[in-house]
Amino acid sequence: MAREKENASEKPVEEQAREQTGQQQIRLRVDEREMASTYANAFRTNGTAEEVMLDFGVNLLNQAAPQQGQPEIVFKVTNRVIMNYYSAKRLAITLSQLIRRHEEQFGELELDVAKRRKGG
Repeated sequence: MAREKENASEKPVEEQAREQTGQQQIRLRVDEREMASTYANAFRTNGTAEEVMLDFGVNLLNQAAPQQGQPEIVFKVTNRVIMNYYSAKRLAITLSQLIRRHEEQFGELELDVAKRRKGG
């Protein structure tokens, strides 16, 4: 059973969709006429029993507020995406596959900034 779940996460999203629809052929048209693109270098998540909320935005250094001698970062939220848990799981699987392929081609993405620095 655990092996079946592991294999399911390895399948491309298109194949998972075919399995969920009983192998029925479905044509997908993508309408990008009202699409907007934004940049995000930060996110936060929240959820209820029915929905997952993803906030995207940019971390900004607040130069005007060194009141206690500590720098302050402001997370400026620019977009919120709300989805059900099924869509969120498909997104998580797809992102995992995308990152794995990227790392296979270009090397591991180091999340620790201190380990990424060269010569310091």
